[in-house]
Amino acid sequence: MRSNKPWRAEQVALPWDVPGLVAGVDEAGRGPLAGPVVAAAVILDDLKPIPGLADSKTLSPRQRERLSAEIHARALCFSVAQASVEEIDRLNILQATLLAMRRAVMGLRLKPHKVLVDGNRLPTLDIMAEAVVQGDRKVPAISAASILAKVARDRWCLEIDAEYPLYGFAAHKGYGTAQHLAALQRHGATPWHRHSFSPVAKVLLRGTP
Repeated sequence: MRSNKPWRAEQVALPWDVPGLVAGVDEAGRGPLAGPVVAAAVILDDLKPIPGLADSKTLSPRQRERLSAEIHARALCFSVAQASVEEIDRLNILQATLLAMRRAVMGLRLKPHKVLVDGNRLPTLDIMAEAVVQGDRKVPAISAASILAKVARDRWCLEIDAEYPLYGFAAHKGYGTAQHLAALQRHGATPWHRHSFSPVAKVLLRGTP
């Protein structure tokens, strides 16, 4: 016999804080005029804490290198990935960043139960994920990811500086400093410059000197 009581939908609470492995994700290189955008994902080991983890932007290069070595030695697993200059120009920098983040997560040796991503946007994942504004300051795993991404990106800049010494990549790391913009005007764009970024597009429109 059917009940005459009105049917009412009940909302079931989602277990967002499920137990299990948690990965932190962050990127480096969204703002520069050249080179790939790099992302890292890190699952820390609670039994092997790493003192000194912080937002990579607040650390010196020497501190980042030291902490990067400790993350490599103590983390349960980590993955560093990137999206290329071509992908940045084709997709836009936001979508390329999310693609690099997805690649970093998918490259982890262990599959996390949850992913915490710095910022307010999430890559497409088949894993529970949460965006954390200023997560690189709040969540140790995200801090670790920010350090790995920054170290990898800075090392790329040093390699490119050796290939294109007139541009000063070792100093400005690809950002649009006065030195970098002057080199662009004087020497034109390299194959590593992002055509979709305005200062580079203007140089390309003008033509190589």
